[in-house]
Amino acid sequence: MDHSELARNNFLSGYSCAQSILLAFSDLTGLDGKTALLISSSFGGGMGRLRETCGAFCGIIMVAGLLYGYHDPRDFEKKSEHYRKVQALAAAFREQNGSIICREILGAAGADKSPTPEKRTAEYYKKRPCPEICANAAKALDKFIEENPIERKTT
Repeated sequence: MDHSELARNNFLSGYSCAQSILLAFSDLTGLDGKTALLISSSFGGGMGRLRETCGAFCGIIMVAGLLYGYHDPRDFEKKSEHYRKVQALAAAFREQNGSIICREILGAAGADKSPTPEKRTAEYYKKRPCPEICANAAKALDKFIEENPIERKTT
């Protein structure tokens, strides 16, 4: 199964949008499933269901950080290079979805900011574009990775 199918299936299994993306790419990030799910658990629903930055986009940039990120605060070149990648991913996500903001992507369904998530029912999935957003985000990230080969870190 490819990352796109994994991301869609993860969401349809009940994981948040952010969890769906980070978990789907665990083969590349090296994170075990439980760690990926815990790290990304706060980012679903536009960050804790606040409907701010889309969780699928947050998942993408978490993967980007693990694959391309920097760790030396004095390495301004690497930091700038990484931020360029994040901004390119944001532009691609915006082009695909119209926004990186959850409530804007969800429209009326994004008005509910209650901390209690909705039950995942057939009706829920009818009004949510999230499974397809997760799948398309994973597909776009795969394309980005193909165009920007990962430099394996030696340390």
